[in-house]
Amino acid sequence: MTHDMIFVNLPVKDLPRSRAFFEALGYHFNPEFSNSEGACCVISEHIYAMLLTEPFFKTFTKKQIADANTSIETLISLSCTSREQVDEIVAKAVAAGGVADAKQDYGFMYSHGFHDLDGHGWGLVYMVPGATPNA
Repeated sequence: MTHDMIFVNLPVKDLPRSRAFFEALGYHFNPEFSNSEGACCVISEHIYAMLLTEPFFKTFTKKQIADANTSIETLISLSCTSREQVDEIVAKAVAAGGVADAKQDYGFMYSHGFHDLDGHGWGLVYMVPGATPNA
């Protein structure tokens, strides 16, 4: 079984503010799948974050929405092409109002992350080509 795309659905409190945050990171939105209740943030050709207002998000589940500022719901990790790209995206997130996590350097893998305006955790990871944890 293979999957060609991923759509991560995230509840947000203030959609225009969240859109501005992700635009400040350099991402854009697909207008065909965006309206006043949700916005389709294009991360890459096959990765999308659906930013959904909390009332609209609630129509997809009977469960209570977690407050990502006080509890963890998920961590979203994205690959990067270099250590510099990792740090560049985190710096943009912090400049746009996000909160940085600590950097982690394992030699074969470098990561740094942030929490967006709604507290969702985003990790950026650079893997050294050909390196393995046991090399």
